[in-house]
Amino acid sequence: MKKPEPLTLSDARVRLAPMTADHAAALEAAARDGELWNLRVTSVPAPGETAAYVAAALQGYEDGHMLPFVVIDAASGRVIGTTRYHDIVPAVERLEIGYTWYGKSWQRTHVNTGCKLLLMQHAFETLGAQLVGWRTDNYNFASQRAIERLGAKKDGVLRHHALRRDGTVRDTVMYSVAAGEWPEVKAHLRYQLARPRE
Repeated sequence: MKKPEPLTLSDARVRLAPMTADHAAALEAAARDGELWNLRVTSVPAPGETAAYVAAALQGYEDGHMLPFVVIDAASGRVIGTTRYHDIVPAVERLEIGYTWYGKSWQRTHVNTGCKLLLMQHAFETLGAQLVGWRTDNYNFASQRAIERLGAKKDGVLRHHALRRDGTVRDTVMYSVAAGEWPEVKAHLRYQLARPRE
């Protein structure tokens, strides 16, 4: 598997651009849409914490295990959220997609499906990944449903796995799509994007 390097991925409605320190203010504005930092089961930065959040993501890139993106609405050019490749392990041709959040106005729209299609297509077809994974809080039921809608398989639960911001310890639900499953998942995601939304 090739090492992921900064690049822009886009379709007609959404653009994933490499995250830079200059994106901190726009990400803070996006998080205000729904006051996402108040959600117990996510890691969205609170006001005043976004620059540190971005710095940690960029350090993850420097350390070789992350590639962070900002999510941009193509029509307006506005930053509406973020996502990234993480836990990148070229030796076993595996990476994960996570640290994903979008302003409330963009949740349950085409955005998540479009972003995941772009990220998986790049991972499987350009980088040569054999497996793409996700992880989420055991109480983040919305995230679990969104991951399952992508066509990912539930691998299991890592119990007592990670700290939440409130100091409690979460169980982590793990999902994945293997390279052999990608053609069917790709067709499913394209169908989801093409069909009219209710």
